[in-house]
Amino acid sequence: MSSRGRLPEETWFLSVRELGEGLRHGRFRSVDLTEGYLDRLEHLGPRFNAVVTLTRRRAREEARAADRELAAGHDRGPLHGVPYGVKDLLATHGIPTTWGAAPYRRQVFERDAEVVRRLTEAGAVLVAKLAMVELAGGMGYSTPDASFTGPGITPWNTGYWSGGSSSGPGAAVAAGLVGFAIGSETSGSILTPSAYCGVTGLRPTYGIVSRRGAMALSWTLDKLGPMARTAEDCDAILGVIAGRDPEDLTSAAEGERYGRPSERVRDLLAAPGARLRVGVVAGSVEKVQPAVRDNFERALTALDGSVEVVRDLAWPDFPWGPAVGTIVGAEGATAFLDLIESGGLAKLKNPRDRYSGYTGTQVAAVDYLQAMRLRGPMKAAVNRLFAPADRLARNLEDPAGRRPVDVVAAPTRASVASALGVGFSKAWPGVSGGPALIAGGNLCGIPALAVPTGLGAEDLPTSMQFVGPAFSEGKLVFLGRAFQNATDHHRRRPPHV
Repeated sequence: MSSRGRLPEETWFLSVRELGEGLRHGRFRSVDLTEGYLDRLEHLGPRFNAVVTLTRRRAREEARAADRELAAGHDRGPLHGVPYGVKDLLATHGIPTTWGAAPYRRQVFERDAEVVRRLTEAGAVLVAKLAMVELAGGMGYSTPDASFTGPGITPWNTGYWSGGSSSGPGAAVAAGLVGFAIGSETSGSILTPSAYCGVTGLRPTYGIVSRRGAMALSWTLDKLGPMARTAEDCDAILGVIAGRDPEDLTSAAEGERYGRPSERVRDLLAAPGARLRVGVVAGSVEKVQPAVRDNFERALTALDGSVEVVRDLAWPDFPWGPAVGTIVGAEGATAFLDLIESGGLAKLKNPRDRYSGYTGTQVAAVDYLQAMRLRGPMKAAVNRLFAPADRLARNLEDPAGRRPVDVVAAPTRASVASALGVGFSKAWPGVSGGPALIAGGNLCGIPALAVPTGLGAEDLPTSMQFVGPAFSEGKLVFLGRAFQNATDHHRRRPPHV
């Protein structure tokens, strides 16, 4: 009998906290969880094109070690014994790291990425390298079929995409194939698959999570972060993987004292009547699908009592999209110059990826430098919207008499997932979305949390995002937990598992 048959089906959809409680109270062992997740990855993973490599030998060794340590009273923390997967751009010792691209299918590194090392130290159990869009989308793919593993498929409706470029982590968490996953974001690659797969995803502040051992696409934009069932899960995971890494020159010093982000806002909210001020961005709900808008409005209502909502907040007007495109084009072409010049792009899956890299090599230095120079005024304008991460907005006022907000809220994506076999520009006609929060948030290096808000067209998930200033993950997690304590969207299971 398989491990799937020995543990109740609901086991695979428990949160990290619930899995940890089960391990510590003897309801199951890490070995039981690991065998069950490996079984599901093997049999269900191909249904969603979610898996590249199962790490069976390593997983079983780590699970046995976790059970021994927990039995002996040696508890490494909330992730001890919990199986997880990583996007296949994170190096793992002796195990292929393909970057989702055919030219790198046999690539093997001799050292774990820093994030994997920290998770191992925390006792988590690596069960899989998860699928991704080839080269994390750096060559400009325009359809879902952009990986040698095939298009990522959302478990909610198998005719639709799971989102990119962290397609495998999104689908695997949603389908109960892993306890949690690590994804990456350059401009939307954690938030989008989290939205399309109905899971919770946290894009951290730039620099607080080391990228050593991760594929580089854009050195000034890339970030690594957790994808899981709940905001509480993301809080626990980020508390493990964040922190200063002297081998990563972009690693932020503040990450060294980061700790559990939710603990940083307890004192702020301890005073009677203390509430976070949430700004709803003007134009963010006008050009979205009706269910996206309706579910977003219901989500705000569910937060009544926890927040003060400010409507029609003006997001700064800058060329966010073109700036991101210029920076990713230039830095991505630099990162993959050898592949481009060798003609290796011809081996990529997506037709557009086979030539767009050459365009990146033609980005003029003046255009790249102008985009980089614009980031200063862009950051300054966005920062003026927010109270500092360690202050409450309701007690502040700027010299012009404007009152800042703690967090900005908007639909994560204007629509539900795109259909397979359809170009992104034709996926949902008439839906154009609102201000460029994802592009803007990434250019400014600030954090965001995506949480599921219900179902929309074709029974596909909808989502909302909370965005805050640098190092405000605690406020985002607080709001995510408040919302998920009041709703059950994060507990719903997709039909195709």
